[in-house]
Amino acid sequence: MKIQTTRDDLLKPLLQISGVVERRQTMPILANVLIATQKDEISITATDLEVELRTKALASCNGETEFTVPAKKLLDICKALPEQAEISADIDEKKVTLRAGRGRYSLGLLAAQDFPSIEPGEAAQQFEVPEKV
Repeated sequence: MKIQTTRDDLLKPLLQISGVVERRQTMPILANVLIATQKDEISITATDLEVELRTKALASCNGETEFTVPAKKLLDICKALPEQAEISADIDEKKVTLRAGRGRYSLGLLAAQDFPSIEPGEAAQQFEVPEKV
């Protein structure tokens, strides 16, 4: 499986969800983000078992899969890259190898099926707030 994107397309969504990633996790999987690939985008999910955030990023993928990678390491790599750097990721069963320019980074994977998901529930009350407020 191969994914191609740019640093800027990946960095913004990672910054959006990085606040919910556990710093001192009780479960190792909570330090990871879940990445699900589709044809022209990837979905990135983070949770601390109380809050779950999901965002999307533009990417070229040659298939559909799900995997988890360490959130802080991925974010640090993206921050260190120059603007508009092309990133390619090769995913196998145990690791993902990121390549950008002359840099090559290897990140360990944890099973996507172990990533906790917060099931949406029905709200007892709903309200609307105008955008300007």
